[in-house]
Amino acid sequence: MTHQSFEWDQEKNAANQKDHGVAFEEAQYAFFDENRIIAHDEKHSREEERWFCIGKVGHRILTVRFTYRRNTIRIFGAGCWRKWSKYYEEENREHG
Repeated sequence: MTHQSFEWDQEKNAANQKDHGVAFEEAQYAFFDENRIIAHDEKHSREEERWFCIGKVGHRILTVRFTYRRNTIRIFGAGCWRKWSKYYEEENREHG
């Protein structure tokens, strides 16, 4: 992945850390996992297209919810959700 710009709302970042134990500063590294998976978030793509990035950061598989704004990745949620971790492991086992 080439150089990428990231942004987020600091209040959402603080709330996300409290609720899910993941800081957006850490979550951005999921995009640099060479085995990452980008999936469209159809359920939440109303006013703008939304996406999931599922990638490994350290020993954890993070799911990052984001959108693209002005060539910047805007993160608005991140966590270690079992459903997406399992998907990541299955996809990388099949293609690894």
